Amino acid sequence: MSVSFNNGTILTELARWEQNQLMPRTRMDELFALAEEHDGLLTSKEARAAGIQDSVLVRLAQRGRLERMTRGVYRIAHYPSDRLAQYREAVLWAKASQGPEDIALSHETALLLYGISDANPPRVNLTVPTSARLRRKCPEWVAIHRANLSPQDIGEHEGLPVTTLSRSILDVLSATHRTDVARQSVSAALREGLLNNAEASSLRRSITRTSSIPSPSTNGKSVKVHHAAAS
Repeated sequence: MSVSFNNGTILTELARWEQNQLMPRTRMDELFALAEEHDGLLTSKEARAAGIQDSVLVRLAQRGRLERMTRGVYRIAHYPSDRLAQYREAVLWAKASQGPEDIALSHETALLLYGISDANPPRVNLTVPTSARLRRKCPEWVAIHRANLSPQDIGEHEGLPVTTLSRSILDVLSATHRTDVARQSVSAALREGLLNNAEASSLRRSITRTSSIPSPSTNGKSVKVHHAAAS
């Protein structure tokens, strides 16, 4: 396709595209670029780092250009969401406003992401450092667990921080004392090739030892789970 001008010259589609690149970017263009990495989600912290003030986000939300998901987390309106959107939202919520970085989706949520559990937990399980101060009210659909995760405890699944498979299985066991669930998870992971025989045997030995512990613990410390509010 081409467009004729009064002077007889022809502007091709390529020329039009090049001309568009010279046009100044709007605030929504900048926000869209930020949100693409998280499937349409962005935080006010990320926006401020890009020079966009909170008042701009509020106005755009009032105009229907943004959707306010939780405090400090926004979604581009009408941006197509995917099956991992709620997990991304939970991670962004925890990191908003100087939140902790060493966090990961964990417990039953991690097992679901790894595809070795059919059970869909009622809340998104998220582990944060024991000393982390979450300044925002925890959404009711997020369960916060506290433990100091090492870099070896955290992997990545489709861009999301997730506790490793072994850690996830042991966390579920520690929190629920369900040795049957832990053993079933090990068997499923072995069938799917997510664990080798040596790793599965080590986990089974740990399950046998851990099953006799009277109260849930992680790394020798009590694990506190908050459903409606974070400390």
